[in-house]
Amino acid sequence: MKGNLLCLLICFPLLLACQSNQNLPVNQASSPSELYLDNQYLSLESIHIETEQEIFELDDGMRAMVKDKLSSHLTTQQKARVLLNHLFNEENIALSYDGSANVTAREAYHSKLANCMSLTILAYALADEAGMNISFQDVEVPEYWVRNGEYSLLTGHVNLLVSESEEVDKRVVWGKRNIRIDFDPFVAKKSFPSHTIEKHTLLAMFYNNKGAEEMLNKNYPLAYQYLKKATNTDGNFSSAWGNLGVLYKLSGHYAMAESAYSHALSLDRDNLTSLGNLALLLNKQERYSEAKPIEDYIHKVRVKNPYYHALLGNEAFFNQSYKQAIQHYKKAIQLDDEQHEFYFGLAKAYYKQNKLALSKRAMKKAVVLTKTKDTQKQYIAKLNFLKDQQIISP
Repeated sequence: MKGNLLCLLICFPLLLACQSNQNLPVNQASSPSELYLDNQYLSLESIHIETEQEIFELDDGMRAMVKDKLSSHLTTQQKARVLLNHLFNEENIALSYDGSANVTAREAYHSKLANCMSLTILAYALADEAGMNISFQDVEVPEYWVRNGEYSLLTGHVNLLVSESEEVDKRVVWGKRNIRIDFDPFVAKKSFPSHTIEKHTLLAMFYNNKGAEEMLNKNYPLAYQYLKKATNTDGNFSSAWGNLGVLYKLSGHYAMAESAYSHALSLDRDNLTSLGNLALLLNKQERYSEAKPIEDYIHKVRVKNPYYHALLGNEAFFNQSYKQAIQHYKKAIQLDDEQHEFYFGLAKAYYKQNKLALSKRAMKKAVVLTKTKDTQKQYIAKLNFLKDQQIISP
C-alpha cells in the first residue's frame, strides 16, 4: 500500500486495550497561536516554502499536452481515461511510484516519479486545465506504517475523483459515473470508505509531508517552517499539529511538545499516533501512571490490525530481536495473508537467523503477492540471491 500522509512515531513503544478514549489523561490544549516557537528554529540560509500556485502550476509543455490530448469535444469520462493512459502508459509519461517523491505537479511530470500525494496534485492540475469536474478524496485505509531508520512513519492515502459535469449528470439515468485516479490497486480493490476534502486540506497534507521529510533529514528549521505552514493552511488538520509535537520533542521542548500533542487530540480524539507519541513523552519524563492507560487503550484499538503487528515486527527486526520479529510477522499474516510486505519481513528475519530455506519460501510468497513491477523486480533479485546462498551454504 502506498502512502501520502506522513506522521512520525519517534520510537515506537510497546503499546498494548475499547473503552472510550474520552477519559484518557490528555491535558487541555493551548491556544493554537501559542504553539509556535519561531525564535527556536532560525536558519542562516533563506528558506523557500512552495506556494499553492507553484505546487499546482503547469508549464507550457504540460498545457500543450492538455490541449492536444484532452480536447473539449471529449466527454468527461473519455478525458479521464485519456489522462490515466497518459500518466501511466509506458509510451507516454509512465509515472513510477516513489514514496519519498513529495513534489509539485511540474516536478512529478518531468521526473516521472511521484507518491500518491504528488500524483493527485499532478492529475488535478492537468484535469483542472482541461475543465474537468474533479475532487480530492481522503481514503480511510487501515493504519499502516513504514520503517525509515530509527523512525516509523504512519501513512495515509489520497486520490482524485473525476465526475461527470453537472450538465451531463442531468441526462444520466442511473446516477453519476466516477473514475478514480490512484496509484494503488489495493485501495481500489478493497473499496475503503473515502470522503471529499477541500484543496486547502490537501495543501496542508503536502506541507506536512515535506515537514516530516525534513525532520528525517534532521533539518529542523525547514521542518518547522513546513509544519507551521501546514497548520496555518488548515488549522483543523490534526496530523500536522502532531508532527509539530514530534519536532518539539526531538528538539528538547517537552512542554511545547505535550501542548502540541494535546491540541492535535482536541481536533481529533482518534489520532492514535499523537496519543502514542504523548505516551512516549510521558514515559521519558517518568510519568508512568499517566502513560499506562494511554498505552493500554492504543493496544486494544490496534490489536486486530495486521499492520500493527507488522510494525511490531519491524521494530523487533530493527532491534535485532529476530525471533520476536518472526512471531509478529506471523501474527500479521494470520490476520491478513495477502500482503507481500509481511512475507518480505518474515523472509528478512529468517535470513538473519540463517534459515535460508524458510527465507526463500517467504520470499517466493512475497513475489507472488506484489502487484508493483518495481517491487517485484527487487523481490526477484533478493530471491535469486537466496537461491545462490543455498547452493554454496554447507
